[in-house]
Amino acid sequence: MGMEDHKLKVFCTVAETRSFSKTSEIIHLTQPAVSLQIQALEELYESKLFDRSSTSINLTPSGEILYRYAKEILTLYAELGKEIGKITGLIKGSITIGASTTIGNYILPAVIIDFKKNHPKIKINVLVGNTRRILDHLNSSVIDFGLVEGETSKSKIKVVPFITDEMAFIIPPVHPWAKKKSISVLDIIKEPFIMREEGSGTRQMIEKYLAGHGITIGDLSISLVLGSTEAIKDAVEGGMGISIVSRWAAKKELKYGSLKLITLKEEKMIRNFSLIMPNNAVVPHAAAEFLSFLKSYPYEDLLS
Repeated sequence: MGMEDHKLKVFCTVAETRSFSKTSEIIHLTQPAVSLQIQALEELYESKLFDRSSTSINLTPSGEILYRYAKEILTLYAELGKEIGKITGLIKGSITIGASTTIGNYILPAVIIDFKKNHPKIKINVLVGNTRRILDHLNSSVIDFGLVEGETSKSKIKVVPFITDEMAFIIPPVHPWAKKKSISVLDIIKEPFIMREEGSGTRQMIEKYLAGHGITIGDLSISLVLGSTEAIKDAVEGGMGISIVSRWAAKKELKYGSLKLITLKEEKMIRNFSLIMPNNAVVPHAAAEFLSFLKSYPYEDLLS
């Protein structure tokens, strides 16, 4: 990226956020530096680009025109990088992915390992946190895209479901239920239950499902609230209670027989894992490669 397109990026961000302070957070520049970039563009075109008279910042007619062209120019720059990348054959660059806990711990590692075999030059950074945290990272442009479980408000972001996930009860093998094929969701009220923390996509899903069957969190006898699925599995293995986790998360324990999975008599507890990205973002070449790899990956193989 040259100097000019950096200025355009700053300008577009101010135009979109209508705020110098938000822009300085997103682009990691001080507020005076943001103002200087805008001033430089205003001097270049000898025209005011923003109307700062009212309480909000609005584009002037000149600003509107510049915004329209700036978006096209930035798209062309991104495409230029891609085209040259195709000829040189080597895709370089780095990708920062945000992943919510279940995806980041149980699915993404295998996908990244396979991806790196074909693209050794691409650097991949993964930030793992609960769904709420990943959304914050996306909004402040810390990550290129996120992979989350749970509901997201779709206002400024693009949400694309990429795989489904089934949640099920985990119990220790010595539990009286271990002999049953399935149980009713109403049976869970009597059992000590281990729950994830607030803000977790898994917890959100459980609450929604239970509410559909007239059960509130208050009806459960919650024995523990834990901040990770690993901790929950250990507690269930240790006989502290039962819990509900993703099938992906219990893969290893089921294989070794340290936990048992029980399905529900009622409808399955299914959710989507979704890819989230900024609405109008130009996806860098490296990230585009990873996204197409992600979309065609044989996930079911990981469960077997």
